[in-house]
Amino acid sequence: MCGAPDTATAMNEDRQKVLIVDDQRAVREELAFALGFEGYEVAEAQDGREALERVAAGGIDLVLLDIKMPRMDGLEVLARLREGGHTLPVVMISGHGDIETAVLAIKGGAQDYLPKPFDNDRVIVSVKNALRIGALQSENRALRTALADTYKILGESPAITAMRRVLDRAAPTDAQVLITGENGTGKELVARQVHALSRRNRGPFVAVNCAAIPADLIESELFGHERGAFTGADRARPGHFESAGGGTLFLDEIGDMALDAQAKLLRALQERVVTRVGGSKPIPVDVRVVAATNQDLNEAVQSGGFREDLYYRLHVVPIHVPALRDRRDDIPLLASHFLEEAARRNGLGRRTWSAAARRWLGEQPWPGNVRQLRNLCEAAAILSEGPEVQVDDLTALAADAAARPGAADGYFELPTLEEFRAASEREFIRRKLEENGGNIKRTAELIGIQRSNLYKKLERYSLK
Repeated sequence: MCGAPDTATAMNEDRQKVLIVDDQRAVREELAFALGFEGYEVAEAQDGREALERVAAGGIDLVLLDIKMPRMDGLEVLARLREGGHTLPVVMISGHGDIETAVLAIKGGAQDYLPKPFDNDRVIVSVKNALRIGALQSENRALRTALADTYKILGESPAITAMRRVLDRAAPTDAQVLITGENGTGKELVARQVHALSRRNRGPFVAVNCAAIPADLIESELFGHERGAFTGADRARPGHFESAGGGTLFLDEIGDMALDAQAKLLRALQERVVTRVGGSKPIPVDVRVVAATNQDLNEAVQSGGFREDLYYRLHVVPIHVPALRDRRDDIPLLASHFLEEAARRNGLGRRTWSAAARRWLGEQPWPGNVRQLRNLCEAAAILSEGPEVQVDDLTALAADAAARPGAADGYFELPTLEEFRAASEREFIRRKLEENGGNIKRTAELIGIQRSNLYKKLERYSLK
């Protein structure tokens, strides 16, 4: 006979299961009755070893765990659960409780601690809270895993495999990391992956572009300032070192930092304290510093442009990010990923590459590295006539990119003087950057503007 599913059975499928672990049968029966009345499914174990077997069998959502038991006490059970990778919430119960035992239980990973004799209402509240917190923690773990996947470094070429091997070994440590590589290779992506795979991944990741901050503000940006420290400082503000507490501070373009700021940075790294501008109180900081540069810092040390002691402090674990021309085997994988990502982000249908387009991509010099490839893939996803991107689409995009900044005759077709000025200035900056190998500091000096002003123009003209 057909009919509606059994309601009780359906509800049982959604019930959360609590394992009660206690060597006293009366205690187990009392807790089982109270939890069953609240709609929880209950399992029982009379000692620690049986509890571990029950958890290993699966299906347990929370453990109510007595501390004093024969064969194996509750603290040891808790320790074994955590060592085995079990993250389910645990609430400790004991008739021999004191503050010291409670502290040990919480430090060991318990969500709560209930002394005997306990009130059943208090037990129910504790179980509900522990399950809620456990669900939030599971969600956070999933988000951290997704975040690590977001910053996953794609590629299987020998160059990128060797780099990833160094990254995987360095990331779980607290060692300073110095990332080197040309502009557009993905140095910040590497820094984020170092953070995502580290023990600090629950903390913040704070990225600072040292070259984009004027020299007279770098100290305030990094170390903070007190109210009245300088004109306009109407309130105290923590710096990036404090903001990154417990996490990772990424100092990009470290080679462009002024020498006096380098000295203060070295002191912060050595003493693990900072002093705000206008303040006198040392503030302890717990932060891992990851630095990056497209310059040869060893050469900068020899020429006096970078402090040798700071160089060796940062250069604990070097990670070099290869240029795209040195990892051509990865271009098909990267191009497919960027094309699919761009299509999804822009609400387009599925996009693929033709065989000729793939060959064309593999033959290009890619002076702008992975960033240039990503931008071209985005344009191809949006502007291609059909779902399959053809080589003609790519050559047209490449010609347009070359014509926009480089074809002088085309400038005179622009309708306004402002557009002419912007187009010519963009091409001038692009060419000077290219002549200087992407070195922001050298380019700014040669064309006679401040680095911070050059960064604004790079942002304005989408040259970054």
